[in-house]
Amino acid sequence: MTVALAIKKTDPVEAAVDAVIAAGRAASCRHWVPATSGNFSVRVDGSRIAITRSGVDKGALTRADVLIQELDGPLLAGSSAEAALHVRRYQYDPDIHAVFHTHGPASTVIGQAHAARRSVRIRGWELQKALAGVTTHEATVDVPVFANDQHVAALSERVARRLARPAPKGCHRAPGYLLAGHGLYAWGRSADEAARHLEALEVLFSQMLALRSYQP
Repeated sequence: MTVALAIKKTDPVEAAVDAVIAAGRAASCRHWVPATSGNFSVRVDGSRIAITRSGVDKGALTRADVLIQELDGPLLAGSSAEAALHVRRYQYDPDIHAVFHTHGPASTVIGQAHAARRSVRIRGWELQKALAGVTTHEATVDVPVFANDQHVAALSERVARRLARPAPKGCHRAPGYLLAGHGLYAWGRSADEAARHLEALEVLFSQMLALRSYQP
């Protein structure tokens, strides 16, 4: 999965909007954003992001489906309520350049299954080396899991507080988290890195499910 553009644009707003559209379409091709679910954002600059508006088909995004949101301003009319989760990530970490949210079947199920444990541990898979900072399949990657909540502002604060704490001892903190029964949030220092993290985590979760169901 890649969101690299064939033609590089110098206008930061246009470039961010194009990257959002490319990410949404790529996720749709993988069946990770069914029924207008999911949302995608890319940083424009230090104070703005481009983000998908509510209720649009991510496989058929147009420029009119992408809003330019001020990080210090109220959510724009037409925004998804979940935009607050994106905004909070950018406010917390200036190195984050893109945040992608999907409702892939594997990530949604894994999050629900691990809701009581509040995290998923990934170890022993070669693909986990696609995550920034992970250099061996022997590493343990911790993916936080949060209970789903319709009060998104409160949820975004709980997420921010937990992610501000160090990863559990002996673990690498994943560049993403799960909402139980809801889906996956993943991010990166570029749109392409966010897309790589998203794909790696979605596929790792599908491999974990396949292993649990396989009987040799």
